Amino acid sequence: MTKINNKMLNKFQSDNILIVDFGSQYTQLIARRVREEAVFCQIIPYDKVDEYLLNNEPKAIILSGGPSSVIGIKTPRISEKIINLEVPILGICYGQQVMVKQLGGEVVSSETSEFGRAKIIMLKSCSLTNNVWKEGKEYQVWMSHGDAVEKIPDDFYVVAQSERSAFAVIANEKKKFYGVQFHPEVVHTPEGKKLINNFVKKISDCKSSWSMESFLNYKVNLLKKQIGTGKVLCGLSGGVDSSVTAALLDKAIGDQLVCVFVDHGLLRGGEAKEIDGIFKERLGNRFIHVNASEIFFKALKNISDPEKKRKTIGKKFIEVFELEAKKIGNVKFLAQGTLYPDVIESVSFSGGPSVTIKSHHNVGGLPEKMNLELVEPLRELFKDEVRILGKELDLPNYLIGRHPFPGPGLAIRMPGEITEEAIITLQEADTIFIEEIRNADLYDKIWQAFCVLLPVKSVGVMGDARSYDKALVLRAITSVDGMTADVYPFEHAFLSRVSTRIVNEVKGINRVTYDITSKPPGTIEWE
Repeated sequence: MTKINNKMLNKFQSDNILIVDFGSQYTQLIARRVREEAVFCQIIPYDKVDEYLLNNEPKAIILSGGPSSVIGIKTPRISEKIINLEVPILGICYGQQVMVKQLGGEVVSSETSEFGRAKIIMLKSCSLTNNVWKEGKEYQVWMSHGDAVEKIPDDFYVVAQSERSAFAVIANEKKKFYGVQFHPEVVHTPEGKKLINNFVKKISDCKSSWSMESFLNYKVNLLKKQIGTGKVLCGLSGGVDSSVTAALLDKAIGDQLVCVFVDHGLLRGGEAKEIDGIFKERLGNRFIHVNASEIFFKALKNISDPEKKRKTIGKKFIEVFELEAKKIGNVKFLAQGTLYPDVIESVSFSGGPSVTIKSHHNVGGLPEKMNLELVEPLRELFKDEVRILGKELDLPNYLIGRHPFPGPGLAIRMPGEITEEAIITLQEADTIFIEEIRNADLYDKIWQAFCVLLPVKSVGVMGDARSYDKALVLRAITSVDGMTADVYPFEHAFLSRVSTRIVNEVKGINRVTYDITSKPPGTIEWE
């Protein structure tokens, strides 16, 4: 669990909101909405709250939704310490129900569930809805619940109701306790951000003191204290996270940092050369480029299962990285670009808000194996915050604005067996796709864009001859944090132009398609 002493936090921000995680798939979105108000917050699993409160004094608390039923005997509950803190509380969905239950109200299993868009009607006003919703008017929200509140605790009153929820919004103005049956954190509740703003700024009186400049100063001082005179080894992939990690450590400890770039041969076209250019200039001989593509291609031979690919790449990465570390010698710390969503997933009481879809590629196991202490300077940040920090550290815009790229690289954008020849084909197609996106001035409007080379052949006509070549998928999505994603609505003329170029310029491809699947139900990557 992330342990940040409140006294330490005060060095770069004054107010802190605690988000109690009951396992909702939307918990991270709550945190994003709070951070958008320039207020710091932390997500803590419900069963770790007492430990958190030993060193932290939250100014307000938000209770997340969750998959459990409050009616169950062994389902999650609120720590009594929270209820007795005398700070504002906002309960969302399960958070509302568990608050009602523990304060003396009643929750029942509803005969009719309520999922998706719904309309609520405002009956009375409260501090949560002031200047957002008006009495007597209807508003759209996003519901996702099976159980329902049947009786509210004393001193609460009904603010709004829906067709299937008699207590869609409830309030106790005296204690500043509020409950909503819907999810204000999702975009499908159009005024949800305004409700959260009311709770954070007006009800809880939190100041907009969370800034990247203050965080940078705080983190540099903290890293100096943590590392002392020790040597730090950083695995630099060239992605946004590892690049910002390296730049931050360089600013904090300078010559004590050594970065190792393991080139597995699965990067985007021209990327290895680009990484070389940036970090050789910035770090000099403290940047080590290891060309290990031959090792990785050999290890991946005859492997087509996506999980085996990931694990094989991860294992080989550790082997190569460990060998380079031994050459350097006297290393005390290992740096990783771990972000807050990874931290949240690793500490969740349920092992994460959702089932494991895919394994992650990192340097897991290395700290213990090499007897190193772990340094994770970005572990309090979300992806978009990391990009802002990169700007503070004077990293070039084209680097920090780069689309996310998976650790296993193009290996998971090629279902089936990996070959060097196929990787080159995919790199060439991907380069054309991204080039056309940049030419159309669309790159910064898209969260992630890439190509997928399918192990599928189709018949085509090239000139007067019949062809039988591979099919390629174009993928482009918009997102805020990668948790949900929508397909980018390219114009037909753009897609046609990309398709024509790829088929004409890339040998071995005769068919191009566009993936229009959102997340959910699909994932962003194909494997």
